[in-house]
Amino acid sequence: MSAPPPATPPVPSAERGATHIADRVVAKIAAQAAREALAREPGAQPRSAGRAHPAAPHATVTVHHDVARVRISLELGYPSDLGAQCAAVRSRVVRRIEECAGMSVPEVAIDIEHLHPPGTPGAALNRKPR
Repeated sequence: MSAPPPATPPVPSAERGATHIADRVVAKIAAQAAREALAREPGAQPRSAGRAHPAAPHATVTVHHDVARVRISLELGYPSDLGAQCAAVRSRVVRRIEECAGMSVPEVAIDIEHLHPPGTPGAALNRKPR
C-alpha cells in the first residue's frame, strides 16, 4: 500500500475568486421580500376584480461593490397605515438581501403607484399603460 499524497494547504478565500450576483437577481429577492412584508400587513394589498392576486411589487436594483440600492413600486389598499406598510417593506427587503446576497442596503426607496380605496375593485385594471 502506498501512502496518500500530502494534503495541499487550503487556498485563502481572497484568492479563490469572486462571486457576482446580477442586479436582476437582487431585484427578484427585493420584490419577493416586499410581497412577504405586505402579506403580513392587514389591508396592505387590495384585491382587484379579474385578478386572482393583487398587483405584485416591482423592484429595480443597482449594485456596486456589494452595496445594493433598491427602488420598489407598490400598489396599496387605502385607507391603511401607509407609513407602517412602507417601514415593514423596507425592513424586510434590507434583511432578505443581506441574508440571501450578502450585500449591504443603505437605501430602499418606495414608490406608491396606486392607492385603492374599498369598493373600487378593478381600479388597477383601468390604469393607463406606461
